[in-house]
Amino acid sequence: MIAFATAIEPLRLANRHLGYPFYRWRIISEHGGTETASNGCTIAVESSLAEERKHTGSERPDMVFVCSGIGVETLDTRNVRPWLRQLRTAGVTVGGLCTGAWVLAEAGLLDGKRCAIHWETLPAFSERFPEANVFADLFEVADNMYTCAGGTAALDMMFSLINTDHGEGVVNRICEQCLADRVRNPHDRQRLPLRARLGVHNTKLLFIIELMEANIDEPLSLVDIAGYVGLSRRQIERLFRTGLGMSPARYYLEVRLDRARHLLLQSNMPIVDVAIACGFVSASHFSKCFREMYGQSPAQTRLERDTAQMAAE
Repeated sequence: MIAFATAIEPLRLANRHLGYPFYRWRIISEHGGTETASNGCTIAVESSLAEERKHTGSERPDMVFVCSGIGVETLDTRNVRPWLRQLRTAGVTVGGLCTGAWVLAEAGLLDGKRCAIHWETLPAFSERFPEANVFADLFEVADNMYTCAGGTAALDMMFSLINTDHGEGVVNRICEQCLADRVRNPHDRQRLPLRARLGVHNTKLLFIIELMEANIDEPLSLVDIAGYVGLSRRQIERLFRTGLGMSPARYYLEVRLDRARHLLLQSNMPIVDVAIACGFVSASHFSKCFREMYGQSPAQTRLERDTAQMAAE
């Protein structure tokens, strides 16, 4: 809902400041019925996919954005994908809001292209679509295709679009109207800096943590890390004990297990492949560590996910 609303509202505010309806939009769903967002709010839908297919030539929209959220990996998009490819062939600009990039990638529209998706979905997306160049950016505009990370990143992406159409002055007036203090750079980070997330201020410790998070599938040894940062193993151990209250090995393990949990919940990768992608030498060792961390096996975690999805349907 955040991505959906912050994509439409800047267009409405632009029309207000321009004094005429430069931007127009309509909301469609696959079957045309009213849709309910995850927060329980209902969205009035104007047409269905079948009705949209009837629009050809000048009746086609200039741009189409796919908006999706949690659980996108389980969506059946077989009817949507051919339509998106048809639009792309016809020269229509196509984009994705929040996890919408997943649907675009399933349609084969992001092969070899830069794109952005929400950080929580990014690990599973990278494994599922290795041919897409995905980044943890706020938004990406490449080859006349728009993708954003969701949340308020949709606001920044629409500011970029409006700036192209009408200039910085209109964007600044919209910012003032919606109390946005600045237009963020598309390559600004999605998540809070490590300093804020972990309460860590030591620059050496922050650099080590960044190294660990960047090397999940092939974990670095403490000797390798020591060589990168110019510290001894004992000094690194002391940094982690003082700053995070645990050993570097334990912290590294928790980072890898957190990534594994996201992959279990957001992809259908075999558990052994999840283990390998997170740097575990065997599925049995992975399962042992996972159970100790989360109190259940990887298989149980995935079963709970599937059961919850079936109940929601």
